[in-house]
Amino acid sequence: MALKAAFVFIAPGADYRKDRTVVKSGDVELHVVGVQSYEEGAKVAEELVRDGISCIELCGGFGNEGVAIVSKAVKGSARVGVVGFDIHPGLEGKSGDDIFL
Repeated sequence: MALKAAFVFIAPGADYRKDRTVVKSGDVELHVVGVQSYEEGAKVAEELVRDGISCIELCGGFGNEGVAIVSKAVKGSARVGVVGFDIHPGLEGKSGDDIFL
C-alpha cells in the first residue's frame, strides 16, 4: 500500500479548491494543496485525513502558531511536520504568524 501524504503551502491568494495536485511516485501518493490562511489549512488538513492521508507536511510559511492550529485540527489522526524555518523568504522575511494571524 502506498504512503498517502500531503504538503500544504500557504500563500496570499491561494485557492485550496483549485490550487492542488496529486503526485504518484512509486510507493508514495503526495497531495499538494495551497491555502491562504491558517483556518483554511486546518480545514484542508481535516479533509485530507478523511481521505486517508496519514502525514502532512506544512511549508515554512506556517509559523509556530499556524502549525499548532493545524495539529489541533487533525487531533492526532495524522502526523504533522513542518519545514524547518519560521522566517520565510517567500513572505518578505516574515513569519506566517505575522501575516496570517
